[in-house]
Amino acid sequence: MMTPKKANSKSPPDWPTLLGDNARTGGHAQVQFHSPEKAVWQYRTGSPVRSAPVFHDSVLYAASVNGVLHAINVATGMSKWKFEAAGQVHSTPSLFGNTVLLGCDDGKVYAVDGNSGKKLWEAGSQAEVWSSPVVRNEIVFFGSADGKVYAVDGKNGQPTWSQELGGRIYCTIYAEEHQLYVGCGDGKVYSIETDSGKILWSTATGNGIDSSPAVVDNLVLVGSEDFVFYALDASNGEVRWKYETGLGIASSPAVSGDFAVIGSKDGFLYAFEVQTGHLRWKTAVGEVVTASPVIGSGVVCIQAGGAFALDMGSGKIVWQAGLGGAIQSVPILAADSIYLASLSGEIYALR
Repeated sequence: MMTPKKANSKSPPDWPTLLGDNARTGGHAQVQFHSPEKAVWQYRTGSPVRSAPVFHDSVLYAASVNGVLHAINVATGMSKWKFEAAGQVHSTPSLFGNTVLLGCDDGKVYAVDGNSGKKLWEAGSQAEVWSSPVVRNEIVFFGSADGKVYAVDGKNGQPTWSQELGGRIYCTIYAEEHQLYVGCGDGKVYSIETDSGKILWSTATGNGIDSSPAVVDNLVLVGSEDFVFYALDASNGEVRWKYETGLGIASSPAVSGDFAVIGSKDGFLYAFEVQTGHLRWKTAVGEVVTASPVIGSGVVCIQAGGAFALDMGSGKIVWQAGLGGAIQSVPILAADSIYLASLSGEIYALR
């Protein structure tokens, strides 16, 4: 997986996958995250955007539900190219070098050249792919609603292995060197061997899992539709601690050191100490929170009917930006701008 570059005024950091990087850090501590004063540009996709954008080399990649992947020049807000998939898209794109990977409701993952927008290869499954593809050691891993995890060669899309689980997979896989961690619609969290696809362990929760897991300090952090946020031992799946919220959890956790934050459908954002599960704070930010938070320099940002920034230490709302449409995506925190996508189909650059 690509590693985000250090932020500076000349070269904004890359944001190659969901929540910034494979570690789900959900932001860059060096980014000075301030209240935006104005919209620098607004880009209309013509269709709702339900996934999160990604960012590389001054180009923002965003997929709209109508199946179009947009490459947007962030300096101008103008289209660089468009790629049209064969079905609707709910998957967050991800980047593998200069290749953009995109899951589609037609059951395929598309690899698109980041410069030209031309299709390089495609890999198939038997149902829609809402999972964001993840790359580790040049292998692309993704889950499908057909209940399988797939591993394909990142250079040509040729299959390496597939493993059937017990239900549909909508979450984004967490990929470590030797293990994958994935939540499943059967209510279980699975650990899978990276090289072979062999299931190493599984742990049951009380309902389906759409939350994308994060792994920190040998703990797998993940939310479930059973209302509970879990911390599981990454080695064997044992529950180390758990916390019950007011409703189901579709949001994915963002982590920074011993700090983890996640949203719940009860409308609250929750912040925890990773090792103990101690609740640092909870703050109401909307009627329902399904998007994932991101972490900037001392603040947490969440999109929930608008964009909110909360003080990382206290959970108090520092600022909020009420934009035109209901927002369900995940913001990108660049060096001097914030990029937001909305359900009404607009992409905003705020500064």
